[in-house]
Formats: sequence, C-alpha cells, structure tokens
Amino acid sequence: MLPVFVRDSEGRLSPKPVLQAVFEQLSKAGFTQFCFVVGREKRAIEDHFTPDFRYLKKLALKNAKGELRDLRRFYDRITNSEILWINQPEPKGFGDAVLRAEPFVGNDPFLCHAGDTYIISKNNRHLAALLKLYEEEKCDAAFIIQRVKNPKGYGIVEGERVGKGIYDVRRVEEKPKKARSDMAIMPLYVFQPIVFRALRSIGRGYGREVQLTDAIQRLIDWKSKVYACLLQPHDVRLDIGTPETWWKALTLSHRRS
Repeated sequence: MLPVFVRDSEGRLSPKPVLQAVFEQLSKAGFTQFCFVVGREKRAIEDHFTPDFRYLKKLALKNAKGELRDLRRFYDRITNSEILWINQPEPKGFGDAVLRAEPFVGNDPFLCHAGDTYIISKNNRHLAALLKLYEEEKCDAAFIIQRVKNPKGYGIVEGERVGKGIYDVRRVEEKPKKARSDMAIMPLYVFQPIVFRALRSIGRGYGREVQLTDAIQRLIDWKSKVYACLLQPHDVRLDIGTPETWWKALTLSHRRS
C-alpha cells in the first residue's frame, strides 16, 4: 500500500498505492480476474479495493474534478473485475503465496505479479513483450529479467540468448553467495499450472522460505521450457521492498512517470 507516483488517465502525476498501480496496469492490458494473496492485518488492502461511494461524494463537493474522475475509473475497473482474496497465515515465502492461489487458477495459465514492484515502460511494452514471448514459445514459465549491479540480492538467471532480449533459461538461483550472472529475476511471471507441482516438490530454501525461484529451477530440471525477457535500459523498475528502495522508487517514479 506504499505509494509511488503514477500518471493518471489525464496525464496528471499523482501518488497511488503500488498495488493499485499494478492492478490498473494489468486491467488496462485486459485482465479481469485477480487473486490477491495477503497476510495477517492486511485489511487495509481489501478496504482500498472496495469502492467508497461516500468518498466520491466528498470529492464532488470539493469540486476535485481530476481526482474524482480518476477514482471513478479505478472503481469501475474494480466493479468490472472478479477479485478473490486468499489469506497466507504465515510468511512462508513467495513460493508458498503462489501455491495458495492454485484453487483460483485451476488448470489455466496465469500471470503472477509481486505486490512490491512496479515497472514503467512506454505503452507497457514490458508486459506486451512478456505475453508475446509466452505465446510464441509456448513456455511452461516466462518472466522478466533485468541487469543489476548487485546480483547477490536477487534470484539470478543463467541462459542462452536466443533473440533480442530473449533468453532460454538454463539455471536460476535465489540470492547466491557468488553470482554467475548480472541478470536478475523481476517478479513478473507467466506460468503454466505445472509450477504448482514444482512448488509442492521442493522444500524450504533461502531464508527458510518456499522460494519461487527454486520451483523454476525444478521446472528446468524437468526439461520444461523456461524463457526470460530482458527489460530495456530506459524501462524503470520501482521496488518498495525496503525503506531505502522505496525512497529511490519515489524519486524515480516522480521523474520518469
């Protein structure tokens, strides 16, 4: 729920919770079914995604026309979407959170987006490129990667370049002590449901948590098709995972949105 600066539908720069920014980005791309996996004491998230028509009236009385139009569009997207909330009672890791969404996903492919990251690119080309890669290669898993200066803090990718910005992934490792690559996994993925079987087959990994990166490596071990799409140099990734990265995200989003 921490804010970043995002351009609204009228081009005005305004702060929005990063989850709202991600939701609106995916909604604009045509997604209408959403599953939020949340932990304890996350009631504020559900409240935010529940339209408050009394607040709309207050904005109307204040003659805040721009804010009113933008909030109405947000509420319209909520109303026209199917949203399911799933609780993660204990923080067992990103992989555990994804596994809890299996009843919602069923046997369909799905897009997975972490709630602490937002990517800015022209016309959301990063999302279009990822979906195109998934469709053309008929992958079991496809995800976004970015070159980083300090790869030890990420899930790291080794692979063979097979096209412009496209990699056939051969190995992944979560926060390695000695990184063999500067290509880091960004938490935006498309999966076939086989990833749930991979998640059930692994134990706890780095930090004693169920790591989604380990499940991706299991897919690679099973000879599944795993591909990655590299962010372009002018694309911007906003990370609000720590106070330091959130402060940087505020600065970047204000400058680049």
